[in-house]
Amino acid sequence: MRDSRPQLLDVLFDDASSVDKSPLRLVQQRAAALLKLNRAVKGLLPAPMKPWCRVGNYRQGVLVLEIANASWMMRLRYEQPALLSALRAQILPSLSSIDIRINPSLMVKVENVSQFDQVNAAAIREKPFRQLSAQSAEELMIVASRSPEKLRKALERLAGLAGESAKPTSRNK
Repeated sequence: MRDSRPQLLDVLFDDASSVDKSPLRLVQQRAAALLKLNRAVKGLLPAPMKPWCRVGNYRQGVLVLEIANASWMMRLRYEQPALLSALRAQILPSLSSIDIRINPSLMVKVENVSQFDQVNAAAIREKPFRQLSAQSAEELMIVASRSPEKLRKALERLAGLAGESAKPTSRNK
């Protein structure tokens, strides 16, 4: 069981002078080991999956991987047996299983995404303008002529937008 009581900073820094057992040294070593493991795991993953996955933890023979969303999680599940055997062979012979958890904060990281994905993400964020053809406007006018008054006015307004580019949310006309 771990001692999780608060400690004075003086104690942490005083213990830092003894190189082997200092709490700060242990944290630093653990972080370095997880970074090394993260690089190894990313080296074994398919290229499209690399920005969306990272090592969360490793304890008691279980590797915890964090993934951006459920769709990437399903894809990682297909890769899991090959990843498990490769990690056992190369780095962690004591690895018993891989636990996959969804971490939505990985979706926010745009700097890790390839340039192709950044262009696609920008195109999705920018809503495209819609354009109504003249033929569609004629069809709308035909339907409007046989519709009740309230619907007729709305369809005529819509048909009047033919040839113009209109934002998807512009309704005040």
